[in-house]
Amino acid sequence: MEWFRVWIMRHFENYKNIYLIGIGGIGMSALARFFKSIGKNVGGYDRTSGPLTDELISEDIEVGFDETVAAIPEGYAHREDTLVVFTPAIPAVHPQLRFFIKEEFKVLKRSEVLGLITLDMDSICVAGTHGKTTVSTLVAHLFYNSHLGSNAFLGGISKNYGTNFLCNDASRIVVLEADEFDRSFLQLTPDCAVITSMDADHLDIYGTREEVVEGFGLFARRIRKEGALLLKTGLPVPGGLAAGVKTFSYGLKKPADFYPENIEPNNGLYSFDLVSVFGTIKGLRMGIPGLLNVENAVAAIALALLNGVKPAEIEKALPLFQGIARRFEVHVNHPQLVYIDDYAHHPEEIRATLASIKAIYPGKAVTGIFQPHLYSRTRDFAGEFAEVLSELHELVLLPVYPAREIPIPGVDSNMIASLVKRSHVHVVEKENLLNQIRELKPQVLVTMGAGDIDRLVPIIKKWGLELANK
Repeated sequence: MEWFRVWIMRHFENYKNIYLIGIGGIGMSALARFFKSIGKNVGGYDRTSGPLTDELISEDIEVGFDETVAAIPEGYAHREDTLVVFTPAIPAVHPQLRFFIKEEFKVLKRSEVLGLITLDMDSICVAGTHGKTTVSTLVAHLFYNSHLGSNAFLGGISKNYGTNFLCNDASRIVVLEADEFDRSFLQLTPDCAVITSMDADHLDIYGTREEVVEGFGLFARRIRKEGALLLKTGLPVPGGLAAGVKTFSYGLKKPADFYPENIEPNNGLYSFDLVSVFGTIKGLRMGIPGLLNVENAVAAIALALLNGVKPAEIEKALPLFQGIARRFEVHVNHPQLVYIDDYAHHPEEIRATLASIKAIYPGKAVTGIFQPHLYSRTRDFAGEFAEVLSELHELVLLPVYPAREIPIPGVDSNMIASLVKRSHVHVVEKENLLNQIRELKPQVLVTMGAGDIDRLVPIIKKWGLELANK
């Protein structure tokens, strides 16, 4: 039976057209691809063009960059057969969103659509203030290459599959990221879930770290009866879970229900034995670098084992995992220059990224380029950013990427720069970045951030390859 399509008839059969406001976002573009795959007419709006919108257009999905009501294509202007989906990053005053609400179209948040998916499928949800994308993509990869198969809505572009949406009509399993922003994950109904971290983040939504933890507790309480919750060791165990929900732990060290032993590095790619409640799997090999990714792999493997993937299937699939675009992505690896790009945008993510770099390239000076993401996050974590970025030899700060926010007076990249203790700090505009890099002559270079810094990666990579080939 085509399990993946069973619920579609119930929830979306009345809609011929799907219009997505914020279609160029990583989560929204996955939904666009899903709706296109089931034969819907798909279109949408985004503020600016980029690689993702270019790809969507090439896949025969209509994308516009004019927010006016007049720019809505004629095919999506009829209430009776058009479903509108929007991301919470879209402001309530957005002209198109206001039009659709006023004209009484069916309008759903992205999280509500994902919530409908989890109602009727076996859903595996990956939550955490960081680590979600790597863990969920690896989980999807392990299932996709097993006898169970998988569908997946991912928060990054899988390098194995070149997409953020996986479809397997024969599988009733769906893997999703459980996004804490805007409390979106409280729309989901998981059969099995993992929580990788509960650090303070999105304080513009939650206010305090305690409220962040409470939000994750509410998410955990949405796991179905007889389901399972996997927690990183050291995290508080949410109380009041549904009847019969079993709780397991994972980490890099025991005591935990799932942990690695005999970790051995080989050119940054690790091998290890996995000790679990199901026994030990020996000789597992990673396909991506970094000790942090060993921990991510332990979480992913635990979810796979808890849901019926066979150890032999895991042994075969794990070393084939190529990772996700912009997650510790090595673009240049040469004795003269190493260049890595990473999505890290929270202090703890940056700390983990830099620790992995230093473990792989000991003794080399590391130059970091960081683009702060959101004025509110910059304000709330300026001290923490400065502390972790002080571990760099040279630090280059780009202007804050505002995303959905308007500027906050007195909050900019200089706020972080003024607090950095040890690194040499340079605050530059994007157009001057390459000249700054040339002057610094880095040994190991890493770009970090969740804004539009990714658009600079091809330019830096081109320069790095030319330098390495001289």
